[in-house]
Amino acid sequence: MGRVAVFPPIDEQPPEPRPRPGRARPNFIPATDMKLKQILPFLDWARAYSRETAVSDLVAAVIVTIMLVPQSLAYAMLAGLPPYVGLYASILPLVAYAIFGSSRTLAVGPVAVVSLMTAAAVGQVAAPGSADYITAATTLALLSGLVLLAMSVMRLGFLANFLSHPVISGFITASGVLIAASQVKHILGIAAGGDTLPEIVSEVGVAMSTTNLYTLAIGGAALGFLFWVRKGLKPLLAKAGLKARAADLLAKAGPIVAIALSIGAVVAFGLDGKGVKIVGEIPSGLPPFALPSFDAGLWLDLLPAAVLISLVGFVESISVAQTLAAKRRQRIAPNSELTGLGMANVAAAISGGYPVTGGFARSVVNFDAGAETPLAGVFTAVGILGATLFLTPLFAYLPQAVLAATIIVAVLSLVDLESIRRTWAYSKADFAAQAATIALVLTVGVEVGIVAGVVLSLVLFLWRTSRPHVAVVGQVPGTEHYRNVRRHKVTTRPDLLSIRVDESLYFANARFLEDTVYDAVAADANIRNVVLMCPAVNMIDSSALESLEAIADRLQSAGVGFHLSEVKGPVMDALRRSDFFEHFRGQVFLSQHDAVRGLA
Repeated sequence: MGRVAVFPPIDEQPPEPRPRPGRARPNFIPATDMKLKQILPFLDWARAYSRETAVSDLVAAVIVTIMLVPQSLAYAMLAGLPPYVGLYASILPLVAYAIFGSSRTLAVGPVAVVSLMTAAAVGQVAAPGSADYITAATTLALLSGLVLLAMSVMRLGFLANFLSHPVISGFITASGVLIAASQVKHILGIAAGGDTLPEIVSEVGVAMSTTNLYTLAIGGAALGFLFWVRKGLKPLLAKAGLKARAADLLAKAGPIVAIALSIGAVVAFGLDGKGVKIVGEIPSGLPPFALPSFDAGLWLDLLPAAVLISLVGFVESISVAQTLAAKRRQRIAPNSELTGLGMANVAAAISGGYPVTGGFARSVVNFDAGAETPLAGVFTAVGILGATLFLTPLFAYLPQAVLAATIIVAVLSLVDLESIRRTWAYSKADFAAQAATIALVLTVGVEVGIVAGVVLSLVLFLWRTSRPHVAVVGQVPGTEHYRNVRRHKVTTRPDLLSIRVDESLYFANARFLEDTVYDAVAADANIRNVVLMCPAVNMIDSSALESLEAIADRLQSAGVGFHLSEVKGPVMDALRRSDFFEHFRGQVFLSQHDAVRGLA
C-alpha cells in the first residue's frame, strides 16, 4: 500500500474553554428554552417589548394598512376571486405569521405572482366566479400551508435552491408582463379572456371596438396618477421641505387617493349605470370560518400547483426577509420561515382567504416605516379588520378599472429587463434558462414556465460540470505556488504531469477525467508520474472513485505513477471509509509543492 500523508485535524473545532469555578457561563440559555424559541420565535422579542417599540410598530402598521387595503382588493381580483377575499387573506394570516415567523419586518399577505399562480391553478378545476372556485382557492391555501409545514418538519428548505436566480428573475419578469396584459381589459371596460400573452393580445384586439369610454377615462386617469405618484410625488414633496422618509411614505399612499377619488366620481355621476364595472356589494363583518374541501380528487389536482406556489413564495419571502434582517444585523431562521408561512396559509384557508406569502414592496415599506417586531403585522391585521367591518359599503362603488390600474403599476416594477441583459453578458447558459422561462410563461403558462426553467437549469448544470475546467499547472518561479501553464509563466518538469481539476468529481464527469488523463499521458512518452491536484474537489462519488481506481491501474500498467495532492479533509475521510487505499499504490501529498519535491 502506498504512503498516505497524515492530515492535521483542521476541520475540528477548538475545545470549548471551561468556565472558571464560581462563575456562571455567560449568555447561557437552557436547551428547552432555545427549542421553544425555535418553535415560537415571538418569545425572543416579546420579553423585551416596550412602549417605544409599540409606537414604532403602530406607526408602521398604519402606513402598511393604507397600502395593503387596495392591494388586497386588487390581487384578489387578479386571482379571479371576489375582491373582499383579499381582505380576508390579510387578517388572520398576519397574526399567524407574527407568532411563528422569524422575520421582524416581513409583511405577509396576497402578492401579485402568487395571485396569478392561484388563478392559473384554480381556473383548471372550477369556473371563475363560482362558489366552487372560492372553495378551490381556500383548499389551495390549505395545501400550500401543509406543504410548507411538511418542508419545515423535514427541513427541506434547501429545495428552494433549485430555483436559480435567473429562473426566478425570468419568471417574475414574465409574470409581471402577463399580469399587466391581463388587466388591460378592465382598463378598457371590455370582455376579453386568455391565459397566455398571445391569447390576451388577440382577444383584446378583437374586443377593442367595444371599449367603454367612461371606464377608459377612469382607468387611464388612475394609471397616469399612480405612475406620477410613484415617480413624481416624492421629489415634489421633498422640494416642499418634507423629509425624504416622510415623502416616500406619503407617496406609497397614492392608491388610497385614487380609490377615494374614483369612488366619489362613480357616486357623483352615476357611472355604474353607464357601463363602468364596480366591485359591487361586499359582505361586511368578520371573516367567516371556512372549511376547505377535503375531496381527494381536488387535492390531487391542486397539489402540483401548491408545491410550486410554496417554493416560489418561500424563495420570495426568505430573500426579502434576509435582505431586511441584514440591515439590522438580525437573523432569519429558514425553518421558522417555513413554519410561519405554512401557518399563515393554513390561517388563510380557515378564514376564507387564498395563498399568501411575504411581499417585497410591503415589507420594504414596513421596514422603512420603523417596524420593530412582527406585532406590526398584528396591528396591520387589526387595521384591515376595521376596514372590513366599517368601510366595505364604500368599496362597493370602487371601479374595477382602478384596481386594475393599481395592479399594473405594482407589477410593472417587477419587470427587470436589466437582469436579462446582465445574465446574457455573464452566462449564456443561465440566459438560456431565463429566456426559456420567460418565453414559456408568456406563451404556455406560469406553471409550465417555471418547471421548465428549473429543469433546464439542472440540465445545464449537469452539462457544465460534466466537462469541468482542467488545467496543467507548473511552479511560479521562486514560490511554492502552482498555476495554469496557459495563463502564467511557470516552470514544469518533463517527467511530471501536474493536473488540477476545478470541480467535484461525480458520475457526470468521471469519464471525462479518465479521458483527459489518458490523452495527456499518451501524448508525451517522457511522463513518469501524474499528480492530480484536488483543491477544488469537495466530493468524490462512487462512480468517480471507480474512475480514480481505473486511472491508477491503467497508468501503473503503463509504468506511470498516479498520485493525489491537496485533498480536503472530508474527501480524505470518505476515501478512507472505502477500500481505495487497499489498491492505491501512489502517494497523497499535503501540497503540490510537496508532491513536486517528493517525486524528484
